[in-house]
Amino acid sequence: MRLFLVLFGCLFLWGCPPLPDKSDIIIKNVNLIDIATGEIEKKDVFITDGRITKIITKGEGNAYYKADIIINAKGKFAVPGFWDNHVHFRGGDSLIAANKNLLKLFIANGITTVRDAGGDLTPQVIHWKNAIEKEELLGPTIFTSGPKLDGPKATWAGSLVVENKKDIAKALDSLQRIPTDYVKLYDSRISAEAYLNTIVEAEKRGIITSGHMPFTVELNDAFNAGIDGVEHLYYIMKGCSSQEVQITEQLRKKEIGFWQAMPVLQNSYDTSVAANIFSTMKEKQVYSIPTLHIGKVLSYLDEVNHSNDEYLKYMGSGIIKTYEGRINRVKNSSPETIQNRKELDTFFGELAKTMSDAGVSLLAGSDSGAFNSYTYPGISLHKELEVMVEVGISPLQALQNSAYKGSQFLQKDTDYGRLIEGNVADIVLLNKNPIEDIKQTQNIAYVIKGNQVLDKENLNALLASAANNN
Repeated sequence: MRLFLVLFGCLFLWGCPPLPDKSDIIIKNVNLIDIATGEIEKKDVFITDGRITKIITKGEGNAYYKADIIINAKGKFAVPGFWDNHVHFRGGDSLIAANKNLLKLFIANGITTVRDAGGDLTPQVIHWKNAIEKEELLGPTIFTSGPKLDGPKATWAGSLVVENKKDIAKALDSLQRIPTDYVKLYDSRISAEAYLNTIVEAEKRGIITSGHMPFTVELNDAFNAGIDGVEHLYYIMKGCSSQEVQITEQLRKKEIGFWQAMPVLQNSYDTSVAANIFSTMKEKQVYSIPTLHIGKVLSYLDEVNHSNDEYLKYMGSGIIKTYEGRINRVKNSSPETIQNRKELDTFFGELAKTMSDAGVSLLAGSDSGAFNSYTYPGISLHKELEVMVEVGISPLQALQNSAYKGSQFLQKDTDYGRLIEGNVADIVLLNKNPIEDIKQTQNIAYVIKGNQVLDKENLNALLASAANNN
């Protein structure tokens, strides 16, 4: 009988996955959400050196776990740390400290990675990025475009000017030396030719491209050049118009302007044209970043009083001062213009849902940062997820549009995006299931970033610190 028990025990152990002798962190008995499928299983998660080393079903293997930190996560739900796929660090030297302070807001909201979509603080952003990677600074992993590429006398400070092929080569060389993680194009002054040539040359170098799009360019031309991501929905809407060619020509001749074109494009939306656009995007794997929440905020600045917003206290006077530009534009707008903006906001929600249904990959991004009035870093990503669900996208799809698809877009999905063995241990533990209620993404119990563990008390202290530093 003793021999039988020994043999049985050996067989039992051989049939179970080997466990580490000791881990840095163990999360026990958690409802782990497979973000790719939505399936939920009770698991124990082992973390060492900032990576997930083992995931086992509760009850498998040795019950006597050893770790520096053991979290009893019974009743909690584990999801990949959230990604905000469109943020900005900018505003010049006077706002460096204020921008650095925003890093705390991302972590306090479970956002462990951000995609910086261009600004004028690139040296500081790269410094923060490197310090965060070494765990010398608490903040989200930063993937950055560095300075935007635009034409002469660009709207945004710090932009690199591209007018010809020599400029393009020089700009791309500069970005690769930094190095940045992708190229962000902007549309304030860039010519159609320079825009398309920049995408072509970046693609030759294997660089990911994303951006706005000059209205002097037709959408399919950008697709054919090889663009990988389209920021905001104005440009998608233009490509879905039955009158895109005519309107593009009018814009080239400066017979109409950007905002004048909006109602015409909206009213000429064609479902068959749109179906072809969506099919092309799916085939060419072009991502869309709808930024629905900021659209709603800016569309209703005339109606909503933000003076008592909870997150206003974290912004600092310098960043709040940058909000005035958009606020004043609304004050000086005609009632017709304001109404058109609200109708466009509703249309964009419908467009995002249609695109999602057609299989186009969407990314959840807030567009938060200086100059974007009342769109607060951290909390605005959760609001973006909520708006996605409000327009008819399922909670699971909305969640996928954060870390899962964000990591795929930047070709970082061998390290991020799912809670699987070998991946970076960026994990958020929620008190309730976000697939049943998307608002539960804000109901955070723990944030694990690599080897750093923050419970609710730590997260609240981080928020308090962000307020005290302003």
